Amino acid sequence: MKNRFAALLQLAALVAALIWPVAASAAASAQQRPNVLFIIFDDWGWRDSGAYGSKWVKTPNVDRAAQEGVRFTNAFTTNPKCSPCRATILTGRNTWQLEEAACHNGIFSNKFAVYPDLLEQAGYAVGLVGKGWGPGDFKAGGWTRNPAGPLFNNFTTNDRIATGISKNDYVKNFEAMLQSRTAGKPFCFWLGFHEPHRGYELNSGVRLGKKLADVTVPPYLPDLPAVRSDLADYAIEVESADTMIGRVLKLVEATGELDNTVVVITSDHGMPFPYVKGQIHEDGFHVPLVVRWPAGIKGGRVVEDFVSATDFAPTFLELAGVKPHVQMVGRSLVPVLRSEKSGQIDAARNAIVVAKERHDIGRPNDWGYPVRAIRTKEFLYVRNFFPDRWPAGNPETDFGNVDPSPSKEIIKALGGYYFDLSLGKRPAEEFYRLTEDPAGVNNLAGDPAFGATMRELSERMFAQLRAEKDPRALGNGTIFDTYKYVGGRAKGYDTWVKKQEEKAAAAAKNSKGGGEAP
Repeated sequence: MKNRFAALLQLAALVAALIWPVAASAAASAQQRPNVLFIIFDDWGWRDSGAYGSKWVKTPNVDRAAQEGVRFTNAFTTNPKCSPCRATILTGRNTWQLEEAACHNGIFSNKFAVYPDLLEQAGYAVGLVGKGWGPGDFKAGGWTRNPAGPLFNNFTTNDRIATGISKNDYVKNFEAMLQSRTAGKPFCFWLGFHEPHRGYELNSGVRLGKKLADVTVPPYLPDLPAVRSDLADYAIEVESADTMIGRVLKLVEATGELDNTVVVITSDHGMPFPYVKGQIHEDGFHVPLVVRWPAGIKGGRVVEDFVSATDFAPTFLELAGVKPHVQMVGRSLVPVLRSEKSGQIDAARNAIVVAKERHDIGRPNDWGYPVRAIRTKEFLYVRNFFPDRWPAGNPETDFGNVDPSPSKEIIKALGGYYFDLSLGKRPAEEFYRLTEDPAGVNNLAGDPAFGATMRELSERMFAQLRAEKDPRALGNGTIFDTYKYVGGRAKGYDTWVKKQEEKAAAAAKNSKGGGEAP
């Protein structure tokens, strides 16, 4: 009996000796899982930071992250509008795969898995400060909280450099979020600035020291003092958000975890100016992307690989040791981040397909302006499905898919070239050679010299769209126009028609009786 007991003890010791290193390793691995801090601006153009070459927009904290991390030169959203882009980020799916969530101000169904939920299930603390997914209705889609995570927006502040800047106390709210987690838990936090979304305090840029002569005016905007001032007001809001980044990173540094925190800094789409936000043009869907993680990647690199907004979700999951959800089509960036190289790392990352359906309303029947496009290193090919529609919204409804601004009013008043470029109707196909026309304003679609290239890119684009079951590519695109718009009706074409009917009725009533008696 004693011999049997001794043998059992020896066996138990052997098993323990075998299991303990594995268990210890797993525990250590869990402790070493990096934090993730996802920082997203609202309407920040990819060119507008020191890291990307700007001399007049001052962003020392973004610049430092780029110097200490990896700066991507070819990062893109798949849909250049707030809620469609953010749905893509959260789900790792292309916008044409998201049903109602492909449309701005739509419904986001919880049938789609999102990375914050998956990381929370894997032991991460998750949370949201500022703007997460939206605008739109996530509750109608079955969510009980914003898909970006539980909200920490309790604190406000009046300490702002300009009145157009949000009163959200990003730093205090982030601190509350940081303090809410259980000790030892890794976190995945979403910090969503409202800046530089409009509206701005008029002439705040000049008031705060911006010199109009220093402002760089892109070729799609008229170079006039009021436009320069509008751009300066925009820059002030970018710089304010950059300041908040510095303060938030100091909070993380105080915990001793900054070096093992993957800091991702990006934007949902381009700046809120005509020809950019909401439009399938180079500066509309091209976004900045900087990743800092001293404990895990070599810094000081510039990477040219094409990155899609769909890539964030599988990247964050792989970093946490979680397999990407089966619904996700994006590709993890971890191999690119772990590489010590600059330039092109993965040869397969050489193109991106982007799209839009309905953004802001302002056309009859709430129709959208469906577009698909493919971007390579040299070219941008664009397919506009309904060239008879107004891409920025109807004139009667004031081109509602372009945000109100001094620049917009100037373009409307000027007419001509800049009006046609930003607000006018567009041909069925557009084609830009970005290596020679970086802003993409010279449409070469009518040049027979590029006919073969256009056909090749079109075939490549539609092959991907069909493979991913895009309803538009499969002949069922009208379904996008049936999805409910849950925002206000002020921009609606039906609202405009009703006003015309009311004016006509009032005029008819006033005309009866032939005026006052003498």
